[in-house]
Amino acid sequence: MLIGKRISGRYKLLEMIGGGGMSNVYLAHDMILDRDVAIKILRYDFSNEEELHRRFQREALSATSLTHPNIVNIYDVGEDGDIHYIVMEFVKGETLKQYIQRDAPVSPRKSVTIMKQLTSAIANAHNNHIIHRDVKPQNILLDEEENIKITDFGIAMALSATSFTQTNSVLGTVHYLSPEQARGGTATNQSDIYALGIVLFELLTGQLPFSGESAVSIALKHLQSETPSIRAINPSIPQSLENVVLKATAKDQKNRYRNAEEMEADLSTALSPERAGEAKFVVAVDDDATKVLPVIKEPVSFQEVSETKKIPVATGVIEEVKPKSKRKKRKIIGAIIASIVVLALLVIIVFPGLFKPKKIEVPDVSNLELQLAIEELEANGFTIGEETLEFSEDVEEDHVIRTTPEAGKMRDKQTEIHLFVSSGKETSAIGNYVGDDIEQVRRLLQNQVLDIDVEERFDSEPVGTILEQTPVGGTEIIPNETELQFVISKGSDLRTVNDLTNYNEKALKDTEKSSGFKIRIASKENHESIQKGNVIRQDPKPNARVAPGSTIEVVISDGPKAKPTKFYAKTITIPYTQPNPNEEESEDEQQEEIEVQPQVVRIYIQDKTRSLAEPVEEFLLTETTERQLKLEISEGQKAVYRIMVNSNVIVDETIAYDDI
Repeated sequence: MLIGKRISGRYKLLEMIGGGGMSNVYLAHDMILDRDVAIKILRYDFSNEEELHRRFQREALSATSLTHPNIVNIYDVGEDGDIHYIVMEFVKGETLKQYIQRDAPVSPRKSVTIMKQLTSAIANAHNNHIIHRDVKPQNILLDEEENIKITDFGIAMALSATSFTQTNSVLGTVHYLSPEQARGGTATNQSDIYALGIVLFELLTGQLPFSGESAVSIALKHLQSETPSIRAINPSIPQSLENVVLKATAKDQKNRYRNAEEMEADLSTALSPERAGEAKFVVAVDDDATKVLPVIKEPVSFQEVSETKKIPVATGVIEEVKPKSKRKKRKIIGAIIASIVVLALLVIIVFPGLFKPKKIEVPDVSNLELQLAIEELEANGFTIGEETLEFSEDVEEDHVIRTTPEAGKMRDKQTEIHLFVSSGKETSAIGNYVGDDIEQVRRLLQNQVLDIDVEERFDSEPVGTILEQTPVGGTEIIPNETELQFVISKGSDLRTVNDLTNYNEKALKDTEKSSGFKIRIASKENHESIQKGNVIRQDPKPNARVAPGSTIEVVISDGPKAKPTKFYAKTITIPYTQPNPNEEESEDEQQEEIEVQPQVVRIYIQDKTRSLAEPVEEFLLTETTERQLKLEISEGQKAVYRIMVNSNVIVDETIAYDDI
């Protein structure tokens, strides 16, 4: 099994989407251009066909030159070991065969629309000197908008010179095989036109024109029987459209359309009212032409005809036999005997298988254990050829998958039967997806693994990036039976930053412990409303998401900006007061006491730089004196000055900052 394998390191095979006798088709992903493609891979049965490989590559490369909206694009042709492949445009939709099986009979108008696309594509190929050789609904795709795409251009030619034709196998599907191909002749442009006629017949009726119990019987009908009338099956189909089928499928190439453009032009007017009542197409018969019975070189229940023997037939006038003449009677008897001998020889030459040993049917030994299969084949008179190991999803290891020739084929005794033996389910090395995006990997591995288990963890890698995988890249696994485990990044571990505005120093320390963030005081500045020591702002801002351990810087309030200091000046008069005289003393004594008793003056000031604890000035007062007081007052403060004389307060005044 190739599912999961990366071809040429570029094309990742996702699933098988089709297959045939000679190749299988896979859906793949182009890892370089990041797009889905279809890859056709030759089956391993033909791995030793060197000539096939050369022609396969040469003809596929020539088909890359075809550029047409109704032809599947070929992107690449190559080989990887013993894998020979073609990379093509992936068309999401269905085959025309599936469409016919579901919707046939298709309306004449829809059938004409489909056929015009087909003839346009075939004309483009013929103009590029490429003959398809295997036009059939199975090789025609319809996308989701029902646009037609023809595939497999050039591949039939690649197979035409291999052992297939050398063993007289009929190339292509016999139901769409032209008479010239059936008789072993070279395919021409008209061979593709014949097949197009059969496709149109099938669209309109849902039936094939010729059927039989074997490929030979069908091929003989292509050679000898006229195409059945479509109108006999469905009288509502216009005669003009039936005529397109009849002309395209004429036995003689010269009676068909000369080219695909001519057929397309006829289709374009086939439903026109002007062609109503058109006469049925009839091939003119040349009565003088020599008719030769063709021989099909396909293995059947009798031996192949190695060559066609022509038996000359004498012509002339037979004279009337007179019954009474014995001589003439003898001549008649002799002629009869000679005729019998000639007829017998003719039968022996044309049908030699009737007189040779009967062929034996190859038994079906699929799913048998190898040794039992060998015994079964030998018991039927066959010899054992090569044994080829292949992976198989369905057949147990050491059991037979199939044989070549296939089961049911008629072969002579002692024919070598080649066995394809199962080596069990295919294993493939799982890719290393570490570093890839999980969604892309899910799509790549769709239908390839049993399950994908995903675990997330914080990491600096982008979200969805695969960090680890189990099994690791390079491990051999059985696709669709293996569970993959991925650890992916869910991004960095980001946490929300709280609003720290007005937090004081203690609150900041508590937050630092609980949040996992580091907090640093970046600066201080004045603020009119936020209390000194509290947070004014922060960086990152509140509600930001940052990784644990990140540093949050804060700016602390230093309180409101201080107002300028005010100065208050005042001149104070300190009066000198005479003491009261003692009435008992003499006037001279009283006068003497007054003169010699100075008064102690103390001046106290409380302002920005001084306090009332100590006087700012102290002196003896003997007469009334003036003093100039200067006070320095800060915003929000009050200043006081007090004057005491002999322990008596004579002045005590308070001045507020705002009073100045």
